[in-house]
Amino acid sequence: MPEPEAVRTEVGGRVLKLTNLSKVLYPMVGFTKAQVIEYYARIAPVMLPHIAERGITFKRWPDGVTGEPFFNKRCPGHRPDWLGTCTGPGDKGRGIEYCSLDEPAALVWAANLAALEIHAPMARCADIESPTMVVFDLDPGEPATIEECAQVALQIRDVLETVGLDVWAKTSGSKGMQLYVPLNTPHEHGHASDFALAVAQLLEKQHPKSVTSNMAKKERPGKVFIDWSQNSRHKTTIAPYSLRGRDRPTVSTPISWDEVSDGANGEPLVFESHDVLDRVEEYGDLFASTSTLEQQLPAPRG
Repeated sequence: MPEPEAVRTEVGGRVLKLTNLSKVLYPMVGFTKAQVIEYYARIAPVMLPHIAERGITFKRWPDGVTGEPFFNKRCPGHRPDWLGTCTGPGDKGRGIEYCSLDEPAALVWAANLAALEIHAPMARCADIESPTMVVFDLDPGEPATIEECAQVALQIRDVLETVGLDVWAKTSGSKGMQLYVPLNTPHEHGHASDFALAVAQLLEKQHPKSVTSNMAKKERPGKVFIDWSQNSRHKTTIAPYSLRGRDRPTVSTPISWDEVSDGANGEPLVFESHDVLDRVEEYGDLFASTSTLEQQLPAPRG
């Protein structure tokens, strides 16, 4: 069989072999693998601070978004010798060597694998027992939409303000939203999970018709599920600025609280790759503070 079309390019001093660049990965809009790679190359400066030094899980679509995807946790053996790895949580207590995407070339290399989605854990490799953030994953149960997620996001922000915590919002790039509470100080995963659950249960008590903290599918229709379990040691969340494997190249996009308020009033909160590149050029990285701001959760109860 003939070798797939390939070009060699240099990214940050690394030479990469890129293949199948004309392959269409998003057929509805004709978005090619070359465009996926270009997006990740251009977004790398603002994306890398949020994923560097973490064990990354890929979700790959080698046949495009109309094909069958798969999760790729273990870093491929054919990775470049300069690409780092880190040991993270695995099945049945066994560790897994994950890829660590710490430079632009690593992100481009992953894009060449058709790793459209980049999923990151809450903790860095150097201390996988200490999460650097708390995440609230807001998942709407039909007929609820991201509009209802934005309304719940505002409610969560108000609760967190009462305990002196700042929080940042981003779209999931799919149906929902995530809120990140930066910590960047020593914490335990159990403490983060318990705190997120307590906030979710409080909102559920205050708004029983529109919010649930219950994972059971039967409890979710018409409500926003506040998924506090994303703070578990072994969980990952779609990374800021990651593409999603949807019909169109939508992106998990950091947004301002003014935009959240607009979304709660029905303004669309959907951003594609070109929108996000334009936003970064205009606003910079709206999530920048989450990498550095130091905050402390309230002491655990009991």
